[in-house]
Order: sequence, then C-alpha cells, then structure tokens
Amino acid sequence: MDLILQVLALQSNSSVLGKEPISPFVILLLVILVIPILFEKLRLPGLVGLVCSGVALGPFGANLLPHTQSPMMNLLSEIGLFYLMFVAGLEIEIKQFRSYKNRFLGFGSLTFAVPLMVGILIGYLFGFNWNQAILIGSVLASHTILAYPILNRLGIARNEVVNVTTGATVVTNIGAVLLLAICVANRGDSFNFWQLINLINALMIYCLIVLVGLDCLGKEFFRRSGEDEGNQFLFVLWTVFLAAAGAQLIGVEKIVGAFLAGLTVHNVIGSGPVKEKVIFLGSALFIPIFFVNLGLLVNINTLMTSMSMVWFTIFVIVGLIISKLIAALLAKLVYRYNWQEMLTMWSLSVPQVGVTLAATLVGYRSGLLDINLFNSMIILVIVTCILGPLITNQVAVGLRTAPTPEPELTASAYPVPKENGNPFTIVVPIYNPQTQQYLIEMAALLAHQTHGQIIPLAIATAAAQMDAPQLENSLHRSEQLLAKAVGLSQVLDVEAKPLLRIDDAFAQGISRAAREQKANLIVMGWGKRTGLRARLFGNVIDSVIWSSHCPVAVTRLVESPQKIQRILVPVENLLAPSLYPVHFAQILAETNQAQVTVLNVCERRTSSSKITWRRSQLSLFVSQLALPNPPEIQIIAHDNVAQAILQAARLYDLVVLPFTRNRTNTGGLTISDVTSQLANQITCSIVMLGEPHNPQTMVLSPYAQVISKK
Repeated sequence: MDLILQVLALQSNSSVLGKEPISPFVILLLVILVIPILFEKLRLPGLVGLVCSGVALGPFGANLLPHTQSPMMNLLSEIGLFYLMFVAGLEIEIKQFRSYKNRFLGFGSLTFAVPLMVGILIGYLFGFNWNQAILIGSVLASHTILAYPILNRLGIARNEVVNVTTGATVVTNIGAVLLLAICVANRGDSFNFWQLINLINALMIYCLIVLVGLDCLGKEFFRRSGEDEGNQFLFVLWTVFLAAAGAQLIGVEKIVGAFLAGLTVHNVIGSGPVKEKVIFLGSALFIPIFFVNLGLLVNINTLMTSMSMVWFTIFVIVGLIISKLIAALLAKLVYRYNWQEMLTMWSLSVPQVGVTLAATLVGYRSGLLDINLFNSMIILVIVTCILGPLITNQVAVGLRTAPTPEPELTASAYPVPKENGNPFTIVVPIYNPQTQQYLIEMAALLAHQTHGQIIPLAIATAAAQMDAPQLENSLHRSEQLLAKAVGLSQVLDVEAKPLLRIDDAFAQGISRAAREQKANLIVMGWGKRTGLRARLFGNVIDSVIWSSHCPVAVTRLVESPQKIQRILVPVENLLAPSLYPVHFAQILAETNQAQVTVLNVCERRTSSSKITWRRSQLSLFVSQLALPNPPEIQIIAHDNVAQAILQAARLYDLVVLPFTRNRTNTGGLTISDVTSQLANQITCSIVMLGEPHNPQTMVLSPYAQVISKK
C-alpha cells in the first residue's frame, strides 16, 4: 500500500512539475547549452541544431516544449525576434564600405532584385496571390554572411569580394524589411492604392523620426550618463521597444522599428563595450530561444502530406540557389572578377537566416503564410545554412586578402627603444600585493631593453566626500603599494615614477592615466570573470582593452620573468598576422637570452608541400621585424588547434597569446575560444596581448555568433 501511495505521489509531482514554467525553461536552457556543441562536432551550424531541437521537443514531437501552452516561450521568443532584427541593424556600418560603395550597391541591387523576381514568379506559378508572392520574393532576396568564421580562419576577411558581399547585406536587409512592412499592411481585402501611398508616407516620416530623433536623444543621454555602462545598456534596450511600439502605432510590423533602432543606436554607441554586451545578451539567450521557438511551429507531417508543397519547397530552394548564382555572375561580368571570386560571392549570399526567419514568422502570424509555406521556408533556411558555408569552405581557399600597408615598428605600437623624445613608457597598475613583484619585474625587463621607464599606478576609488574614511583608507593602501613598487624598481635598476590617481572606476582611471602619461604599453595582472555583472558588463581588463590608446599585456606569471628561457608564440592567421606578439616575445627574450618559437598549427591532412609553404610564409613574416636573433619556426599538423598548442606549451616557460575581440562567438566578450581554452589549461606563465580598439572591424551578424558558439 505504501509503495502504491509513493508511486501516485511521484506521478502527481511530475504532473505539477510539467505545468510549472520552470520545467520547460530548464529544458530550453539545456538545449541552448548542449545542442550547438553537438552540431558543431558534426560540422553543422548550431542554429540548425536549435531549430531541429524545437521540432523534436515541440507539440508535433515529444511535446516537452508546448508552444501554444507556454506564455513564457511566447514572450522570450518575441524578445528574441526584436533582438534579432535590432542587432541586424546594429551591425550595419556604412562607413566601412565607402571604398567599395559603388560595387556593394551594385551587387546588393543584383542579389536583391534577381531572387525577388524569381520568388515572385515561383509564388505566382503555385497559385499564391500577388501579395504573398511578393513576400516570398522578399524572403529570398536577403542573405546572411554565415561563413564569416571560415573567412576569418582562412585569413581572407578583408578581401574585396568579401567586403562587397558583406556590404550588399545592407541593401538586401533594408529592402527586405521595407517590403515586408508593405506586404503585411497590404494583407486586408479593403486595402487600396491610396492606403498604400499613405502607408509609405507614414513609413518615411516614421523612419525620419527614429533615425534622427533617437540619434539626438541617444547622444544626449550618453553625454550625460558618463561612463555608466549599466544605464547605457538599459537605454539601448529601451530604444528597441520604443521604436517597435512606434511602428505598431502607424500600422507597420514591429520588427521594422527594431531594425531601424539598430541602425540608429549604432551611430550612438559605435563599436564600444556597450555594443558588445548588447550583442552578447541577445546571442547567448534571446536569439537562440527564437530559433528553438521556430522549430516548435514546424509540422513536418503536414508538409509531407501535400505533394504540391514538396514541389514548392524544391522550387524555392533551387530558385534561390540559381538566382543568387545569376546575381554573382552578373557582378563578375560588370566588375571583372575571376571565377573563384564569383563563386565566393555566390556562396556567401546563399545562406538565409536573420531577416528571412523574421519575415517568415511575421508572415505566418499575419496570415499571409500558412503552415505549409512556413514549413517550406524553415527548410529553406536549414538547407542554405548547411550548403552555403560548405561551398565557401571549398571555393574560398587560396583567395587573396586585400593588400595592407607594411607595419611600421614605431614606439607607438611596438616596444622598441627611442633614441630621442619621450622614453618608452610602461604603465603598471598595481592592486594585488601577491602579483605586484612579478608585474614590476616584467615591466623592468621590457624597460631595460627599450631604455624606457615604468610608471607604477595605483587607483583610489573616489567617494562623494574627499575626506571620507573609505577614501583615506584607499589612499593609504595605494601609497603603501607604490612605495613597495618603487623599492622593487630600484633593486631592478630601472627608472620608476609612481603615480597615485583618484578616479570613479579602476578601468577608466587606468586608461586615462596611461593616455595622460603618453604610455606605450600597459602591463596588467590576470583577472577572472566572476558573477553575472562581470559576464554582462565585463571586468576591468575588458574595459581597459576597449578604451586604451596603447597595447595591453595581461599577464599570469607562475614564476619570476627573469627565469624565462623558452617562449612560445602561436600564430593562427598566416595571411593577416600580427607582428606585435612576436616582437614583444623577442624583446623579452633578448633580456634573458631566451629562445622564441613561432608556432603554426595546420590540419593533419595538410600535404608536405603546403607545410613547406607555411614555413616559408612564417619565415617571411618574421623577417619583416629584422631581428638580430630570429625566432625558431615550428609547424604542427593536428586537427585540434588548442590541443596542439597545449602539448607544445609543456616544454616552454611562457606562452604569448593574442588577446583579440572575437565577434564570432558568445563564449567570451573579448578573447577567442582557443585563447580561452588555452588560458584555462596552460600551466606555465601566460602573456595575452590586447591591441587598441580598431573600429574597422568586419560586420558580423548575431546569428553567425550563435552558430559559432561554444
């Protein structure tokens, strides 16, 4: 009897648990966490895994995430839809494409108009009305640069055709969003020509208000808010929903407002840390939930029961591929690109993700697309997301990157001696007494070699009253740290000029002091991300990297820098490498008479001839520095870059890693996946070098971040 009662109690608890909103949310977070990893192992895009998970777990599958019974899912998915369109607009920066303005406008018009006409023709042939046919055409007209991680890995992200195709995304996305707004507003039977004219006029006025009004409001708010990233972050989110509500008032689809808000806010926040945090929050949570929710709506059974919809799906997929190919071929003829460049443009313009998914969902909700059309469009997205990057990986190999000027090894960018003028200046922020000695030693070694000076810097956090006890205690502690730093500098026989600064925050204080002192390098101790605020708004290192005018060396030293004898410098990109890590390591090595090894990891299947080519490229790359003692060149064939570097690092005392902003993943706000993994597992000393913020960064869509996640 007791056993029966226990079984009944368990069944009752399970039933109650299934009705609680926390249960589907736990499953949802598990899907977002695990599925992209599994699909990446299979070399498939992560968003495909998220959509497929929604199909498998939705009401037409295991029914673990019932869409129609989950207000939580509806709300989070709606936010994800707004976020998707907002970040799509946020990533658009016309200034980056001025050099290719005519070409990206030309190719953008071609790759928009040709698929649009093909889509309208397919819709008309299958019996859809003109409004539905135009919506189908607008869905096919846009594209997403989904293969950016591949381009970055191949070192061709700055190639002309890549820039032209990326710039064309601006044309196709804006055109598709405006056509969507008109089609949704035109869905009523009573809609006439004059209503269409009034809608277009209202849309133009609304766009002007959003683009000009929010721009002025945002700049004024950011001017008054100072350095408070939290308030700036909340203001950005507020503008998204304000613009969406405004669009709804004039009878336009809300996602148009979110897209325009992204275009406007980009001019206000630029490419700073606030933008990174906004993109991080959406890419880590809301946008993946939107993808899963799309899968919940897909009913494969209804698609297979209608042979006409099967043929429609095939026609749409083939029509998209052919129309994008025709547009790329026309661009080849007009701009005289070669076949490889043409195929690369075609493969980059095939994937349909952001605007396509948003338009498909909006069309379905508005009644323009039935469930069969919706299913067909989701299949189109899945097929093109797999096909496009696969083709890019094959046709883009060997494509040359855009020519870049030879680097100038000046003291403003590299630690080299200065014969006249100001000495080479190294700012060393000190806060932790346990790491202070090694930091001063590292800076002293560099200062010796460059005939420079070090500036030990202590930041005392400001208080409302300058006589507050907290400030007095902070000043006293800072003075003690500076006194110890000066003593260490004297022992190491290096000039030191201690600096005590009172500032509102550590990061801003470090960056401002470095600028005031005309520093050439900042040497900081290791900092870990802990807590929710650190994940969302970054830590001191993130902020210093973003705002500093000079390179930043982030160190984790397990022994005295004076004992370092073997230094490893992994170089990933041979076509667009950075000279700074190698030069930094060589300057440090010459002080200790140490040996530097430059390492490159290639795929295990790489032929011996290609390995020889890589070795020659590395030698040519290193020769640009004209070093008296050239570093050793090493090539390792391995399928896992991080594991290969970890194995090699066991024989070295120090590993120098690049500390670069990676816009292609959400695992870290500043450092890349490989660097994150190495930093957590390498047991020897590490120096991660972060170069100043470069605004000329390639536009990358938020959906590509989700795909490359983990």
